[in-house]
Amino acid sequence: MTDDANANAPTEPQSPKSLGRKVLRPTLQPRDLLTEAPEWVGTWTAQIITLFPEAFPGVLGESLTGKALRDNQWALRTIHLRDFGVGKHRNVDDTPAGGGAGMVIRPDVLDAAIQHAGSFARGHMPLIYLSPRGKRFDQAMAREWASYDGLTMICGRFEGIDQRVIDAYRIQEVSLGDFVLTGGEIAAQAMIDATVRLLPGVLGNAESIEDESHSNGLLEHPQYTRPAEWRGLSIPEVLMSGHHGNIEKWRKEKAEEITKERRPDMWERYRD
Repeated sequence: MTDDANANAPTEPQSPKSLGRKVLRPTLQPRDLLTEAPEWVGTWTAQIITLFPEAFPGVLGESLTGKALRDNQWALRTIHLRDFGVGKHRNVDDTPAGGGAGMVIRPDVLDAAIQHAGSFARGHMPLIYLSPRGKRFDQAMAREWASYDGLTMICGRFEGIDQRVIDAYRIQEVSLGDFVLTGGEIAAQAMIDATVRLLPGVLGNAESIEDESHSNGLLEHPQYTRPAEWRGLSIPEVLMSGHHGNIEKWRKEKAEEITKERRPDMWERYRD
């Protein structure tokens, strides 16, 4: 790559990049992530542009998301940003224009990685940049993402990425919350987990999605299981009554109480 690689950046924003006719699926062992095998498309796909591809799939390779990955219900593809670095040491960053602490990911380097991801263009796979200044991720966004063909996510590091790349591609900036992480990899895994579990067949029980926190505008009601009594504490009688109408009423009341107490912002939106 050369320093003038960013000359290839689009002067007019292009449609979101996506995968092509085949997806490349990594194994679930981090050390084997770059050893990929081609498979026919048809699955929701996450492409991750990162300096730490070995961090994936991480926790996404466990439990239900891991099983879904093995069962081809979704696909994961990592793109190593360092592969597009410049110079002998494949540098990916430089000092901030105007001075200041830290380093900024170069536009030419990131552009080359995005172009590489875009060479697999298929359907609707918007570019997402994990950034603390982005719109806060929530359940509604996860549902929207689950309706796409997938995502291409950019994991930031250092002081972030050059603004010109964000502007040129109209990249959507998304934040996991009002705090700062050392990089976007953890945020990416959390957002992918929240999205993949909404894909058809991943959880196996659609009702479990409908009843959980945030899905209906409320936090979830308390849950109980056997034994019926533990340390002198009993399961509420209504849950043992077998009367489904009363159980549903109790659960809704408890969900409203918890939401009103813990998340007044959600409670106000729910009431509206």
